[in-house]
Amino acid sequence: MTRTLIRDLSDRLDGTVTVYGWIDTLRLQRRMQFVVVRDHTGHVQVTHPRGGAGDVIEAAFEHVTVESAVRITGKVIANDVVKLGGLELVPERVEIVSRAEPGLPIDAHTGPDGRLDWRFLDLRRPERRLFLDVQTTVEHAMRRVTAAEGFTELHTPKLMGTASESGAEVFTVDYFGRPAYLAQSPQFYKQMAIAGGIDKVFEIGPVFRAEPSYTSRHATEFTGVDAEIGWIDGVEDVMAFEERLLGTVLADVRSAHGATIRRLLGVEVAVPTTPFPRITMADALARLRAGGWDPAGTKADLDPEGERALSALIAAETGHEFVFVTRFPAAVRPFYHLRPDDDPTVTESFDLLWKGVEITTGAQREHRYDRLLAQLREKGMDAAPLASYLDCFRYGTPPHGGLGLGLGRLLMLLLGLPSIREATFLFRGPNRLEP
Repeated sequence: MTRTLIRDLSDRLDGTVTVYGWIDTLRLQRRMQFVVVRDHTGHVQVTHPRGGAGDVIEAAFEHVTVESAVRITGKVIANDVVKLGGLELVPERVEIVSRAEPGLPIDAHTGPDGRLDWRFLDLRRPERRLFLDVQTTVEHAMRRVTAAEGFTELHTPKLMGTASESGAEVFTVDYFGRPAYLAQSPQFYKQMAIAGGIDKVFEIGPVFRAEPSYTSRHATEFTGVDAEIGWIDGVEDVMAFEERLLGTVLADVRSAHGATIRRLLGVEVAVPTTPFPRITMADALARLRAGGWDPAGTKADLDPEGERALSALIAAETGHEFVFVTRFPAAVRPFYHLRPDDDPTVTESFDLLWKGVEITTGAQREHRYDRLLAQLREKGMDAAPLASYLDCFRYGTPPHGGLGLGLGRLLMLLLGLPSIREATFLFRGPNRLEP
């Protein structure tokens, strides 16, 4: 039998269709049976008058339970009284494909952790599953932008012989009797590709951080969006690329899902104007301290409170939800970030804040071998474990820069969700490895 999606029922008025889905609610009255069926596109009310002895449809609805998987064939009838789209399905055949056990383990009052325990049931609710539809649109938009701009998509290794970046907060695994590490970032591999003559590279893939953090925006495994651009004139090229990327992403999401997001979550999707505001870290710290943040003046970076305060300040002044914070001190940035000749105490780097939360870190990289070695040693690091990375800069590497963006944080902020847990298919955190 041919399936008709619930969203398409209005095109089949007075026709006979077959709907596949789950039982959402049951109202089995003395004379009528009202059953709401749900698929991934919507809900429809199935209305059946009790017919007395031998009525197999009546018997099926008496036997079925909420969340049972069913196939129902019937006639689509217009009925203005029905709130679910002004139509109903009058059943001619009901098949219970898989009966759900009575007594569901979660309901509308279950807390976040309980819902994560039963994530497959939680995702049957349209408002819980919406982020996956939006995520699909986001990734399609990102791939369209990068393809149009000549990027090559990479799939970098997630098992590494040397801990990436600083070597901290990595997961160690046994690799045939010797240690290996789950990749914190594809950073070194992206730069290797630039050194290999690939002008622009892009990846959407898993990232692992052994970070014992329990905040609403952290996860031990998440999806990273990474890009690296060769032959840049400066870090401004990277920020301008991200503006183009996010502008297209948000325009596509608004076009495809704006009405649904508004209806289910009460959130308006706004497409930002460009350029985004920019502020140096020194200016940001000075202005925040003048407003009372960090009164001791000891911080060289922004904490979450500082990010929220800065975003609120910029939003009040410019009306913009995004802000690039630039020129981070070299002391708080990795050794491979380029330091400008006019002030080697800072780096040509940035964070992008959106609605008070950091979603991106980016920078121009140091491409000169001698300076890389000097900056590495300055931070007290051993060059030997990084030999294969450093070799990429011994034989002519162009100026380049890139960024890393957290997909879950982007979705969380875009949809107004309370936690990255709500914007992840199956969340991984310090206390969660199941399901």
